[in-house]
Amino acid sequence: MRFIDADEVFARLTPDVCITLIREAMIGLSTNEITQPLRNIVQIGEGRLFGVMPGVLGKGEYFGAKLLGVYPVPGSEARQRHHGMVALFDGESGKPVCIADAEAITTVRTAAATAVATEALARPDAETLAIFGHGTQAESHLKALTAMHAYKRILVWGRSLERASVFARKQAEATGLAIEATESAEDAARASDVICTVTTSSVPVLLGKWVRPGTHVNAVGSSFAGPVEVDSDLVVASRYVVDSRKSALAQAAEFLNAKAAGLVNDDHIVAEIGEVLAGKVAGRRETSETTFYKSLGHIVQDLAAARYLSS
Repeated sequence: MRFIDADEVFARLTPDVCITLIREAMIGLSTNEITQPLRNIVQIGEGRLFGVMPGVLGKGEYFGAKLLGVYPVPGSEARQRHHGMVALFDGESGKPVCIADAEAITTVRTAAATAVATEALARPDAETLAIFGHGTQAESHLKALTAMHAYKRILVWGRSLERASVFARKQAEATGLAIEATESAEDAARASDVICTVTTSSVPVLLGKWVRPGTHVNAVGSSFAGPVEVDSDLVVASRYVVDSRKSALAQAAEFLNAKAAGLVNDDHIVAEIGEVLAGKVAGRRETSETTFYKSLGHIVQDLAAARYLSS
């Protein structure tokens, strides 16, 4: 059994590699007739969670689970750390194959999944990208999204303009891209063709009335029922695509809020992203359509990454 630490994950699981893995995993999730269990999230204390995510990869070639502790960063109200492990087992022998650092895998695979969805759902002529958030996921999303598409302008918004400015400056220096911080979330949204919310906010930071027709939105920060990053108006107005229909019906907070208010029903989820990638359901149908990808994260993404790293 191999033990794969964070350094090896980040060295080998590059955005390009992970994007390919995630695309294949999401198609498999939506086309293979395998019943995948929901994640189980346990409240350990204020702001502290324990997540257990079991599942099967492919047609039973591999299986495993992610065990994750989500804890706030000391001294910060807006950042969290995901500590844990991904355990991968061989589907034929039942033997453990590897244990890999879950925080590193989660960082890379989450952004790769967003990049895959954005490629499938955003307008090909998108020029301006807005990232709401300035933490680890903001950085990984910047890397993955710009690996897939050449944006002319990138805006960063956060609840701390100072931190957003530091993030924008460092990333601009590191990448050579045109990245700037903005004080107004509304201004950032109105100026953008693609918007990614990767915050820890429990209340909406993105409102539907700010989003221009034809925009693509990725809502990533909330991964369980409760905290929301966008309002119900945006959910209602969007062509709503998810990573897993089963997961979204149970845990997609923004969708569940809109449903509880009587604004949408289960049919508002038009497809899983794997169905779009497999050509079974249309993604974007017209230029003026607002598309929405709800990322909860799925264990097949973690297992696909672990399988690659174990080889």
